[in-house]
Amino acid sequence: MSIGDAIKKINPNAEFMVSAKDINQIVWLNGTTPIVKADIEAKMAELQTEYDAKQYQRDRAAEYPSVKDQLDKIYHEGIDEWKKLIKVTKDKYPKG
Repeated sequence: MSIGDAIKKINPNAEFMVSAKDINQIVWLNGTTPIVKADIEAKMAELQTEYDAKQYQRDRAAEYPSVKDQLDKIYHEGIDEWKKLIKVTKDKYPKG
């Protein structure tokens, strides 16, 4: 996760510039109270952990059939057949 993402999660109203994606080169603008570097780094790690924990969602989304195809499956074969189709992907990419 980026430095900017972390700062905005800590203080959504923060105004700042970051040079060269370097945490040591943050310029706080318009009276924004500076955030301690350790707090930014901790928030970056937290955001990365959250992102990593949801990998299964991104994997599933890439593999599910389109909504059009899913609706077509339901219409022609019924909800139980659709559930079987979706379960294959859910089983392949389980939560956690």
